[in-house]
Amino acid sequence: MLHFSNDPHCRYNILTGEWVLVSPHRTKRPWQGKTEKTTGEKPPSYDPGCYLCPGNIRAGGHQNPNYTDTFVFTNDFAALLPDSSSSRFEKGLLRAKGERGICRVICFSPDHALTIPDMDVPDIEKVVERWQQEYLELGSLDFIHHVQIFENKGAIMGCSNPHPHGQIWAQSSIPGEVLKKTARQLHHWNHTGRSLLLDYLEQELSETERLICQNSDFVALVPFWAVWPFEALILPRRHFQHIGQMTPKEKHAFAAILKDLTQRYDQLFDTSFPYSSGIHQSPTDGLEYPEWHFHMAFYPPLLRSATVKKFMVGYEMFANPQRDITAEMAAARLREIKG
Repeated sequence: MLHFSNDPHCRYNILTGEWVLVSPHRTKRPWQGKTEKTTGEKPPSYDPGCYLCPGNIRAGGHQNPNYTDTFVFTNDFAALLPDSSSSRFEKGLLRAKGERGICRVICFSPDHALTIPDMDVPDIEKVVERWQQEYLELGSLDFIHHVQIFENKGAIMGCSNPHPHGQIWAQSSIPGEVLKKTARQLHHWNHTGRSLLLDYLEQELSETERLICQNSDFVALVPFWAVWPFEALILPRRHFQHIGQMTPKEKHAFAAILKDLTQRYDQLFDTSFPYSSGIHQSPTDGLEYPEWHFHMAFYPPLLRSATVKKFMVGYEMFANPQRDITAEMAAARLREIKG
């Protein structure tokens, strides 16, 4: 009999069709590797040297308005450009194609020190509403086929500016992760006529051991196939394809569970918890995607404390992902924290 808490085993990711190696016995090993530095200092509410604070001059030379809630602008150093070439290149086995797109930055708040877990729910709701507007606006452009909303929080995640902000990359092609998730969800939809993630959520609600927190419209849990130590997934109880379809009630509930989950992260190791988070939703290429189920994923790197992180190296680069802390262990620790 397989014992999840002791035996090495592999878990299947229903969204990508890939496997993750779980090695729970390795949680007992001593750590003599790299530790990260933490300042413990709270940043000021306004930083005159910050490119993203209200009224300041950005690195690209543009001046920010004196904004009072959320603020969105086109990235001054965008990875994608709307007027770039869309031509193709082929030479033997070498292939390339031009990629058009638009990259925007969203400042969550004018307060330089205010991250999502520290914001009030109504102010987080303004962020959700702006995500909704950007998805619908960018997705309506004829050359935009996918809109990726994401946040890199903390210097450990490569965030280049400490002012709390996220990004929105809209592009002409559909990224690989989205294609994999589309294929798995479509396969389930074609065979059952039901949402893959709705069926998965029903099972998680019945088993409860991987749940973190929930409200009337959303559930946060550690997915069975989680790769990162305290990875989380936010799922709506209702089946819908994209953020543009959220009702006013769901927008409020989504903001509330974002605060609940991220507050738990901050309290876990008593630090401003770093992570990469991203919203996955249906593409915007004009096709119907009844199989798609909106969800948001959080990939935090911290492993044992505020200074010890998980590295994706060696076996994980050349074989497949691996983790030591089981999804059940991680969920229990986050669930125990008062939201």
